[in-house]
Parts: sequence; structure tokens; C-alpha cells
Amino acid sequence: MRYFLELRYDGGAYCGWQRQNDVPSVQRTIERALSTLLRSETETVGAGRTDTGVNASYYVAHFDAERPIEDCARLVYKLNLILPPDIGVMAVSPVADDAHARFDAVRREYRYYVEQCKNPFTRGGSWQYYVPLDVDAMNRAAERLLHYDDFTSFAKLNSNNKTNICHIYRAEWERDGDRLCFTICADRFLRNMVRAIVGTLVDVGRGRYSVGEFDDIVASRDLSRSSGGAPAQGLFLSDVVYPEDIFERKAR
Repeated sequence: MRYFLELRYDGGAYCGWQRQNDVPSVQRTIERALSTLLRSETETVGAGRTDTGVNASYYVAHFDAERPIEDCARLVYKLNLILPPDIGVMAVSPVADDAHARFDAVRREYRYYVEQCKNPFTRGGSWQYYVPLDVDAMNRAAERLLHYDDFTSFAKLNSNNKTNICHIYRAEWERDGDRLCFTICADRFLRNMVRAIVGTLVDVGRGRYSVGEFDDIVASRDLSRSSGGAPAQGLFLSDVVYPEDIFERKAR
């Protein structure tokens, strides 16, 4: 039987979601815990990759169990007992045998946090950047992203992407006191894409680029013209959406 696993994690100690040899990953850590509790070697398939140091306030993976899980809530409880403090499981739900955490997802949402004051208690979950920023200009530039579908200008080199086409539905900065939050929602994302977009938008905010120049960067399909990627710790995968007949989010 197949199950969807809803979880969240602090990515600071991991090479990312993806299982890799000889380095810690979120996927491998989850698989070890599941294998221990289900008493069978258990592999997971995630909704997508997150890079080294990137966090997830909401993430979905699927796994197959040899026998039906009688009490999903108890499995969640036991998983959280044996998982490290930086990974938390929120729900386990049965789904159809052909449901797929990655391929059935229709939208993903990321949030990036920038703090404009020094705060030692939040340094692991934000980019603390003290230069004054023109948020209105950053939002005018972000709105231009909705007019494009080729994001080669923000695609990591040698990523083996079959296509750099993505459809962005939302891209917006919001201010909450000294903290800025950039929310971006699309059908798919390229490796390092969100961090490269954030880094370039911040350069708009500090006056390095105008909104028109940002527009030209996107249109150029030239990675060398965009800014360096923003630091990993400020980035969170915050939502994964599926068709209602496939899966409906349980954890909030």
C-alpha cells in the first residue's frame, strides 16, 4: 500500500532532500526511521529536491508499505520520537497505489525571508541583509516574472534540465516589520532558481538594477546576467498542491 508523508525540516545540517553517498540527507534520514519502524527496507520519493541548507515548512513524500498501516497517527508519533529534532512528521495518509508525490504535484510554493536587522535568534532561517531596499521596485520587478515562461537566466549550470520552462502564478514581496517575505508559486522550479531570482530582486531593491534592466535579464535567457543566489537558509518550500482526487493536504 502507498502512503503520503507530510513533513517539515530545517535543512541546515543536510546536503538537501536527495539521498547521496556519504553525506547526510533528509531523504536518507526519513528512510532509516521508516525502515526501523516498518521492519522492512523502505524507500521514499519526494515532491522535489531542495538544495543544501534549504528548509521546508511543508514537504510531501510517498512510500510503499508491505502491510497496511493500522494506525497512521501512532506511526507519526513513533517517527517523531526517533527522528532528529530538525525533522518533524505531521501526517501519514493512505493514497492510491499509483499516486506519486513528485509527478502528481501541480503547484509548489516557496517563501524566502530577508531580515533587515540583526537577530541572533532567526539567523538560521533568514538572510540578514542590512542595506535599505526599495520594496515597491522589487515588487514591480517580481510582477514581470509572470510574463515569462523560460527562466534560463536563473537556471543552475549543468543541471541536466530537459526544459527551463516554468509557469509562475504568483511572485510577491510582503513586509512584516523588519522582515521581508518573498512568496513565489509555480508549476515547477529549476535548481537554484528561487535563490537566483531573490538575489537579483534584492539587487533591484538596492538600486543596482532598474525594473527595466531586471526585465531584460529575464528575457535574455543568460545566466551570467543574473545576480548570485541568495543564501540557502532563508529559503523554505512552503506548499505542494495536488489534484483533489489524488491527495488533499492534511497538515497545516
